[in-house]
Amino acid sequence: MSDRRSNLILAVLALAGTTFALLQSVVVPALPDIERALGAGSADGTWVLTANLLATAVLTPVLGRLGDTHGKDRVLTGVMAVLGTGTLVCALAPSLPVMLAGRALQGAGGAVFPLAFGIVRDELPRERIAGAVGLVSSLLGIGAGLGLVVSGPIVTALGWRWLFWIPFAVLVLSTALAHRCVPASPVRTPAAINVVSAGLMVAGLSTLLVAVTKAGSWGWASPRSAGLLAVSAAVVGAWVRHELVSDTPLVDMRMMAVRGVWTTNVAAFLLGVGMYASIAVIPALVELPRSTGFGFGASITAAGLFMLPTAIPQLIVGPLTGHIERRIGSRAQLLAGVALMLTGYAALAVAHTTAPELIAGGAALGVGLGLGLAALANLIVVAVSQEQTGVATAMNTVMRTLGGAFGAQVAVSLIASNHGTSGLPGNGGFTLAFAACALALAAAFLTVLAIPGRRAARKAAPLRALVPLFRTQR
Repeated sequence: MSDRRSNLILAVLALAGTTFALLQSVVVPALPDIERALGAGSADGTWVLTANLLATAVLTPVLGRLGDTHGKDRVLTGVMAVLGTGTLVCALAPSLPVMLAGRALQGAGGAVFPLAFGIVRDELPRERIAGAVGLVSSLLGIGAGLGLVVSGPIVTALGWRWLFWIPFAVLVLSTALAHRCVPASPVRTPAAINVVSAGLMVAGLSTLLVAVTKAGSWGWASPRSAGLLAVSAAVVGAWVRHELVSDTPLVDMRMMAVRGVWTTNVAAFLLGVGMYASIAVIPALVELPRSTGFGFGASITAAGLFMLPTAIPQLIVGPLTGHIERRIGSRAQLLAGVALMLTGYAALAVAHTTAPELIAGGAALGVGLGLGLAALANLIVVAVSQEQTGVATAMNTVMRTLGGAFGAQVAVSLIASNHGTSGLPGNGGFTLAFAACALALAAAFLTVLAIPGRRAARKAAPLRALVPLFRTQR
């Protein structure tokens, strides 16, 4: 394939990934405006975020598996069409239920990333795969940061519905380009989708995410939170057992038990804690009034600008990750990224009351995320066979999403539990939130040390304690 053709395919994938990531975060600053326009209370309005998160988590592995079996090009075009439809529904939504339906449809767009990784692996020259995977991976953080930056100016100038109309126009173009430019998948593993497995996975992940995302308002120890967590644990356990004894598993648990896969998934969860917590904590901090003694009194637009130091380094680092991977390997790259994020959060826990302190900490987070997100995807890609790329990278995306939901809720809970004299959040809560993220990244660093090196990645053995318990006669 010519370089021009490869670059066109990569550009289409990048446009799709950026648009999805932007749509995930762009509604966060505009949530009060959306709630008022649709007649929803703040408690109900949070479902605008939760519905999208839920759909992303439960649909991504199913759609990733469909890409492996029915062709990544066909599923990618379908996913982008569904993402565009959901965006149109949100732009026209007259009520909260319609908005939630649109946000759920948008969740299908999460599959863009695992499908893109598979297409890159199928179509690009071997020497370009690591760099292309790194670039596409970094777009998740870049798009999320840019969503927070552009939301305020768009709402101020045009109104909140344009947060959806503008991406919808981009999606119409990118869907047509994907249909025309992405070639048919040369690697497929024909098999029927295991409906029982899909149902158990959807039920287990849904109850888990609802429990995590609502724990801040319900209370972590409340009967509702504890009950949902218990139900989730039981259903996920049943799902894992069913997958292990199934002849046609949706997610091959023996693959998930390979050392290079499970360690990278744990690292993805912990990295997700740090990634999404920053989106929740930094804007909340700078929007507090100056009378608190540590807030910046920033508007929604200005608060979004404080995310630029995190987004811009990812845009710079992403295209370079291929060169970095070839020089030091993906594990060393991930170690460097996690170490930078750990340093950034530790610095913010100590000092976060001036703009230079936030910019320096945010820049460290941005460079670390750029390195880390790229390395995660590359580590999964080299740890599994080519026909398993879609579902394996999809599950890694799910782990990062779960970590993000958990990290954001823990950070919000820590902030809410520490009040100042004026009834507003106190500085101690933000210090605890940044410190908790630093602890998560410290755990991530130790986890990355357990990931097999470049030469051992394909030879990593499954977890011996898990697989034999459920092995069946074929």
